[in-house]
Amino acid sequence: MSAERVAAPETVAGWIRESDRVVVLTGAGISTESGIPDFRGPEGVWTRNPGAEARADISFYLADRAVRREAWRSRAEHPGLRAEPNAGHRAIAELEARGHLSLLVTQNIDGLHLRAGSSPERTVEIHGSVREFVCLTCGERGPMEVALERVRAGEEDPACLVCGGILKSATISFGQALAARDLFRAQQAADEADLFLAIGTSLTVYPVAELPVRALRNRGRLVILNAEPTPLDGRAHAVLRGRLGEVLPAIVAAV
Repeated sequence: MSAERVAAPETVAGWIRESDRVVVLTGAGISTESGIPDFRGPEGVWTRNPGAEARADISFYLADRAVRREAWRSRAEHPGLRAEPNAGHRAIAELEARGHLSLLVTQNIDGLHLRAGSSPERTVEIHGSVREFVCLTCGERGPMEVALERVRAGEEDPACLVCGGILKSATISFGQALAARDLFRAQQAADEADLFLAIGTSLTVYPVAELPVRALRNRGRLVILNAEPTPLDGRAHAVLRGRLGEVLPAIVAAV
């Protein structure tokens, strides 16, 4: 199959109209227009600073208080806490509102899909959310802003108020397993999808990168919308480039 052989938003919109089970997977690329840098693009966080990727491993976080202090300083300044949803997020929410979305799976931790109007019932934040904290010992959870208030008050590495354990953002770090329920739900949706849209994702992080492959294996169509090439471009039914904040609204408007 030739990559980019179909690239018209109207064609993709037609596929959406005739599909019974549309599944959307989003990655960091959909949030760049909200001012949140991606990780692996040409100007990505880890492209410019490969060491930051290594330090994202949970083992470093658990073993080194200095790493945790730096992580809490970064969380207090995380652009995702101040960012607003963009037209791409809103277009996906509109797709759901029109009854054309079975499930949204996002690799993003910024919570912008939910803020744009996507429903929690049809959204899987597969890598967790920066908007909550979690205790790695007892599982206590709460709003991230509560923990950040303690950091701003002078606590460099706030401990759990319930058990004294280590707190971190409720996100999945390297070395941590995905929530089994979330992964199963995403895999089941991919298996049943007759149309799978991979949006703003490099499709290099597993096991999430396997989701579009599962859709293809079960004869679903695959559409990739990403600024940079992905490993699955050659197997996609369509590859669309361009700003997601323009391409996605154009597709949804034509549905």
